[in-house]
Amino acid sequence: MKRFIYHLVLLYVALLGSLSALAQTTTQESITILTYNIRHGAGMDNTMNLERQAAIIKACEADVVGLQEVDSVTNRSGMIDEAAYLAQENNMVGTFGRAIDYDGGKYGVAILSKEKPLSVKNIPLPGAEPRTLLVCEFEQFVFACTHLDLEEQNRLASVDIIVNEAKKWDKQFFLCGDWNDEPGSELLERMKESFTILSNTNGEYKLYPTYLSFPADEPNSCIDYVAGFGQNVKRRSSEVLNEPAASDHRPVLVKVFMSLGSF
Repeated sequence: MKRFIYHLVLLYVALLGSLSALAQTTTQESITILTYNIRHGAGMDNTMNLERQAAIIKACEADVVGLQEVDSVTNRSGMIDEAAYLAQENNMVGTFGRAIDYDGGKYGVAILSKEKPLSVKNIPLPGAEPRTLLVCEFEQFVFACTHLDLEEQNRLASVDIIVNEAKKWDKQFFLCGDWNDEPGSELLERMKESFTILSNTNGEYKLYPTYLSFPADEPNSCIDYVAGFGQNVKRRSSEVLNEPAASDHRPVLVKVFMSLGSF
């Protein structure tokens, strides 16, 4: 009888160990992502007002924020380091990605994050106006932000560069930004071959006007996106925020389930 109980205890301990290992490989966390084209701080009224954009970002309580059309100490923006200012106002870390030199300073994209990045890359992308892919590595995931060119051939030429970068990482890779193209376009179909689009309704966005993000006052286009590399990324929620004045784009907020320990 004692021998039987001993083996039963061993079996119980082994079962607990298996369940613990399974839990470790399937643990899911929710990450909140915001993408926002801030038009260098200018609203639909053409007034520079970074304070209202900072307040919008703060209300979202995002873990990471991708910003497009960001000035860094340019004359038109009063020599403000916009990424640093918005990061400071939200108790976050600001990382700027230069695309071009502009008006006495620089212009490009930025990432705000609760964590300090472990590493940063700024990868040139094709464009009549040069573009960039800003990539920040964090402990559990990689986050990238971009603003694709107005010309289709340059947008399409960017896809392989972005996909090749995403393939290099053994962590979940997220991508956000203003892609200057709509669901159903060749760009979106190419992106969907490698990414799961998390921020709209898989091409049926016209049935859901709340997924339109541009122009901010009367949106009629869906051009701002959040995506996850791979086909197994699961969206928890997605919304375009009703912010019609602070920029010419509306911010897009996405919550994603992220499995830890599976990469």
